[in-house]
Formats: sequence, structure tokens, C-alpha cells
Amino acid sequence: MARRVVISGGGTGIGKAAARRFAAEGDSVVIVGRRAAVLQAAADEINAGVGADRVVGEAADLTEPGQVGALGERIGADGPVDVLVNNAGTFFPGDPTELSDIADMYIDTYRVNVISAVLLTEVLLAHMPRPGGRIVCVSSIAALRGPGPYGASKAAVHGWSLGLARHLAPDGITVNVVAPGFVPDTEVWDSMLTEEVAAQRVSGIPLGRGGTPDEVAAGIAHFAAPDAGWTTGQILQINGGDLLGRG
Repeated sequence: MARRVVISGGGTGIGKAAARRFAAEGDSVVIVGRRAAVLQAAADEINAGVGADRVVGEAADLTEPGQVGALGERIGADGPVDVLVNNAGTFFPGDPTELSDIADMYIDTYRVNVISAVLLTEVLLAHMPRPGGRIVCVSSIAALRGPGPYGASKAAVHGWSLGLARHLAPDGITVNVVAPGFVPDTEVWDSMLTEEVAAQRVSGIPLGRGGTPDEVAAGIAHFAAPDAGWTTGQILQINGGDLLGRG
């Protein structure tokens, strides 16, 4: 039975791979992001690949409550949301030394990586089936070992997600987290990835390579599956063995 899936950060990388996977399985997918042109290009590509119009884009800044509220009304007007994938996030490079700049970097990182997930979840919860709703959050290996604002913000996603899992369990809505390691084919690496950086990252991975967006999408699909109703409050690492046995 076809479901309705909403994916934030769905225009590129892991979000796009997840959208492609759900659409290929016959689901209706709404991809959300700030850039309408990127969303449209991703939707056109995926729809052409599956031979059906199953993916649509909805542009919104998920750190702005007003925009998220309007987005929730638009999405909710079209019916229930069976699966929500909170994938939007980014990394701000730099090493500021001034206190005001340090504060701004932490605040901006938290807004994009944490507040976006919180706000989108809040507006869509009323439209999720009880029981049967699925929420999957995408964090990072940095949540378990990373320093600075990025690691701290992703760790906050873990804490928030686990608390939400317990809160929503009586309603039959599951909440889980996928924590990828080094996945080079994502926008977060666009301005930072060099051959030297890639070699350094891969050198610590027992499987000897970086991951792919499709491999992370497989983990997302597992948590979102209709028969995954007894799995909640879990963190799935997908990192080639880079970090073992923690979740």
C-alpha cells in the first residue's frame, strides 16, 4: 500500500537518495528545502526514473516558524503523513576566536540542524497515523565523537529524538535515528573535500571506503518500514566500521 513521505533536505545527497527509494517503492514523496529550483530538478529526475509523478517539492526555510507553519498547512491539506524523514542539516566551516562569532556559529548550527527538525515535526505530528507513523532523523557520526557546534548539534538531535520516541510510543509512532559516517557525495562536503581529506577519512574506515547516499537511504527505509513498529528510540550507525558498537 502506497504511503505518503515527507523528507527535509530532500533535494540533494542522502535526502534525494531516500526520496528515490521511497518513490521506487510506489510511495508519494514531498521533498522540502530552501531552494525551489533544486527541489524541482530532483523531483523531475526521480519521477523520470520511476516513470510516474510521485515526488513533489515544497520550498521553505525550516528555521523560520512562520514558513514551517504554512508548510504544515499545505502538506496536511493533502492528507496524512505516514513517514517523516528529518534530514535537513549542514556544517559551517571555520574556527572563530571572537566570542560573538563563536556564539553565532553555535546558534546558526543549532538552528539548521536541530530547530529545523523540531519545527517540522511539530507541525506534521497532527497529520501522522496513530498507530503507524514513522519518524526518522538523520544525524552523524559526529554526534558520537565530533567536537564543536556540528557534533554538539547532532548530539542534540539524538537526545531530542530519544525523548520524542518515548513520548510518542503510546500513540504507536516510532522515532529512530540514522547516524552516517563519511559519505562524500553530499553537499556538506562540497567545499571541503580534497583528495588528501578523502584519503584521511577513508584511512580510518575498516571497510576501506566512504559510504553512499543510497546506503544511508537503506537504513532510513528500514526504520520507516510498515513492519518496523516495534523498533523505536534506536540509533543506527552506518559508517563502514569507523566507530563500532555505540549508539
